[in-house]
Amino acid sequence: MAAYRRKLVSAGLSWAASLMNGSACQTRRRLAVLPTIIRKNWMTLSVTGALCAVPFTQKPEFLSHEDLVRRASSLVTDSANTYLSQTTLALLDSLTGYTKAINNLVTLHKQYVASISKLTPAEEDAVWQVILLQRQEVIERQKDCKRFESCWMTAINLSELSAEAAFNAGADQASVTAQSSLQVAQSQVEHVRQLSIEAEKALKDSKAEESERLQKVLSTAMEEDEDIPDAYLRED
Repeated sequence: MAAYRRKLVSAGLSWAASLMNGSACQTRRRLAVLPTIIRKNWMTLSVTGALCAVPFTQKPEFLSHEDLVRRASSLVTDSANTYLSQTTLALLDSLTGYTKAINNLVTLHKQYVASISKLTPAEEDAVWQVILLQRQEVIERQKDCKRFESCWMTAINLSELSAEAAFNAGADQASVTAQSSLQVAQSQVEHVRQLSIEAEKALKDSKAEESERLQKVLSTAMEEDEDIPDAYLRED
């Protein structure tokens, strides 16, 4: 869209930066500590999970089928735990970025509404360029969340299956570890997801998406896209 590709007017950037620094400070403190805490928790789980992966120190001919299956199930749970930990961290980081982006957009729009009578037409245009770019960031962050959530759900299913397989094979410790990893992952994601839900509610309450100017900009952008000849849209 042409509107998104314009260079930002320096006055708009300065205005936006001064507004967001104060109001977003508290939100940043609330969210910034999450990745560190989460990673510490997962480092502990990774060490615990690694203990389940018992190496094959004995020759296979001295082991029964039950022993081999039990050890194999332990290795499976260890791999599933690793995949779960990585997808969980990816989802948590994307949700945190999404929440921050929404909060920044809400702050920008509220301050714009409060200051609109004091802005010159040029300043208002500059501020709207910042708001539109921030809105685009929200959209991109939301896409990241959906992509990583799909991976995370796959990891959850794999972990549940590996925990069940370990339990059936008699690898009780591996099963317990897998179940503990699942509980931590689900708890952490639920906590950060709740913050994103609260941010979405704040965005809805601010009615930033319902503003007359935004709807006009979006309508104009859609008309510009429709005017592009088919030859330019065709893939090479």
